[in-house]
Amino acid sequence: MAGKRQVFGFGFIPEESQHHFLVIIPNTSDGKVIIYERFKWQDGVEEQKIDLNEDKPKVALSKYKWKQIEEDLRNEFNARLKKEKLPAGKWHPGQVPVQRLFGKEMLLLAWAIEDCDPSVIPTAIKNWLGLSPEERWWLFTMTNAATGGLNDKRGWRKAIRYALTENPVEESNRQLDFFDLMLRRKTDE
Repeated sequence: MAGKRQVFGFGFIPEESQHHFLVIIPNTSDGKVIIYERFKWQDGVEEQKIDLNEDKPKVALSKYKWKQIEEDLRNEFNARLKKEKLPAGKWHPGQVPVQRLFGKEMLLLAWAIEDCDPSVIPTAIKNWLGLSPEERWWLFTMTNAATGGLNDKRGWRKAIRYALTENPVEESNRQLDFFDLMLRRKTDE
């Protein structure tokens, strides 16, 4: 009988894919939260060893900005993990592995807020939540291909910041999908 597969952090299962993102959250309030993209998992160790020749730092956020997005990230990812009947994840000081697709989505939001005024972070979150996972993956892929490094804060990275922080979605202007339109017609009759 096969053993139960081990799930780390937010949906990361090394036996399915070694590709993941590793969020390193400092204990101090003034430290930086750093997110690495990694393609190798070291089994049986308490803490993953970062190898800068292979592990790519993607973003460094102030702890303050991280705190602004961590709850929304947790809620979004845990709702989807629950549908897959996988254990919920939680953020804590130290290392938190994140499944590769969730990591792409997380990085998109992190890139959007890395250089923004903190007052627009709620707008970025609202706009990020308004995107489907597939849209987030596509935007990550385009941004990562051109400007995915830690200090590549130009081009697509700037575009993502403007798109998510300066494009407020208003409920009254929301585009209706077909189901909403049919429901509205039915209630108007």
